[in-house]
Amino acid sequence: MGKLTKAFEKTLRAVEEKNANISDFFADDRWDQRLRLSTDPHSPFFESFRNLRTPILYQSSDQQPKTILITSVMPNEGKGFVCANLGIALSQALEHHALIVDCDLRRPTLAQLFGLTNETGLVDHLQDKVDLSLLIRKTGQPKLSILPSGKPPQNPSELLSSGRMISFINEIAERYQDRIILFDSPPNIVASETSVLAKHLDGVILVVRHGASKKEDVKKLVDTLGPENILGLVYNAYPENKMKTFLNKKKMKYGYNHYYY
Repeated sequence: MGKLTKAFEKTLRAVEEKNANISDFFADDRWDQRLRLSTDPHSPFFESFRNLRTPILYQSSDQQPKTILITSVMPNEGKGFVCANLGIALSQALEHHALIVDCDLRRPTLAQLFGLTNETGLVDHLQDKVDLSLLIRKTGQPKLSILPSGKPPQNPSELLSSGRMISFINEIAERYQDRIILFDSPPNIVASETSVLAKHLDGVILVVRHGASKKEDVKKLVDTLGPENILGLVYNAYPENKMKTFLNKKKMKYGYNHYYY
């Protein structure tokens, strides 16, 4: 767990970016209220997502991760919400687009967060070979698009672990080279295919909700995915009073004691 602790502290220590282009922010009225509130560009809460994007963006071009898996151990740890916020933060900083792919075929949430329908998406591409250009949607945020999951299929595990899925990953990475692509995957405890997906992507961001996942389960998932593949850890819903104590000890002054995700 030492790597996880360091990853969490590194996220908190990330240098505040003074040149963030706040004028690029646009909260669409269709968005879920939680997303509209959390992405207030002036809030310390959303600043934490700008800090999370820092180690992703500011690496040498040959080392910058272009395809990133966002996952968790258990359901309801907030990975979809984190994925949406990180996508918005990335789109504000990138010259081109960020793209979100909802791979949680069992319990898709991302289309709803952006006020979109989930009628068509990834499932249609995998099953019926519908062209990606017909399935990718605008979110209302400039430079951010989304590929919804589509209607939940009867065989989500088989689809996500299929050769067709691997071909899709290669295709979308090749086709949209100007974008950082975020893949929201099912929680590992209900979907063994998460580890299969991770092998074909550049890195993983792990979302851990305070009080939800056991320490040994988190460590097991890190070992399964490979510690070297973990780009960062998001510690979600940490109690405010404990966060204040932690930040005081570390002499942090980023305002995270009031905003955590």
